Amino acid sequence: MSTETTTIGITLTPVAATKVAALLAQEERDDLALRVAVQPGGCSGLRYQLFFDDRIQEGDITRDFDGVKVVVDKMSDPYLSGASIDFVDTIEKQGFTIDNPNAGGSCACGDSFH
Repeated sequence: MSTETTTIGITLTPVAATKVAALLAQEERDDLALRVAVQPGGCSGLRYQLFFDDRIQEGDITRDFDGVKVVVDKMSDPYLSGASIDFVDTIEKQGFTIDNPNAGGSCACGDSFH
């Protein structure tokens, strides 16, 4: 069981924070933040978006996890409150995962929720 750095809203595990920091170092950019958003789409109605962004919009909520900046827009924040972002690297799967207690259900592929 890993220890997580928690603030109000979203959580980024230390493993995920380390992976994001490594990706940013690879890009040689220190001006980027990890943007986490919820957008309409997918087979269950809503889907997650994770990407690097160099812009901060009005109303964005910014949190710092061991030097990694995570940005959530004000419309996505209620959907992500209490959610945890982790990074897995196994034979079956590699990538970022989101454990969201607000999701009422998800699709079979796991890419969208409602």
